[in-house]
Amino acid sequence: WIEEKQCFAIGLDYDKQQIDSLASNMGHCLWTGIVDEEKAGAVASHLASPEMFSGWGLRTLATSMAGFNPMSYHGGSVWPHDTAIAIAGLARYGFIEEAHQLLQGLVGAASFFGNRMPELFVGISSDGLGFPVSYPTSCSPQAWSAASPLLMLRSMLGFEPNVANAEINLAPNIPEWIGSIEVRGIPLMGGNLSLIANGDSLEVLESPDGLTVVRSARRPH
Repeated sequence: WIEEKQCFAIGLDYDKQQIDSLASNMGHCLWTGIVDEEKAGAVASHLASPEMFSGWGLRTLATSMAGFNPMSYHGGSVWPHDTAIAIAGLARYGFIEEAHQLLQGLVGAASFFGNRMPELFVGISSDGLGFPVSYPTSCSPQAWSAASPLLMLRSMLGFEPNVANAEINLAPNIPEWIGSIEVRGIPLMGGNLSLIANGDSLEVLESPDGLTVVRSARRPH
């Protein structure tokens, strides 16, 4: 659960009492759509806060937590796929500004890793250093980190196919610092989908026969 001044119970202590912690797991809850509408704003605020967002990506544990360590594998480091999931969750609930904040940080970090996202990197703030710090034993490349840009692209396009009903929901939210995005040859329903998106505008260049393109204000739950 999430309330304005409460945190997630991420585990149990020795006495089986809930351990309240601000952790990146809350972004996963937005992604799955299980967060109540009236509580989603508190989650979004936490994810975009300086305690959670390092400037390069989402920390696995907030700096305000007693167990925070930016070098810890799960206790303060930044995982690109974790950040991408939070971006998708924020976009799903319509928190576009917060989604773009995390997106810009992760895109900025990518250039320091040869645009090949590592498994994780250190959760030191971008205010302290002008570059993200590599994690000594991080795998690079790593499968779900390599998939992170694709999830971020899907989040920016609001891309939700519904093949059973021969529909695709699109709700583009391209940030100004990216400009326009052109995607061609997406295989779908025996054909190809090609489009150009700029801001919240959309132009479909090619679509499979029988596919209905639905413009959505936000991604559906």
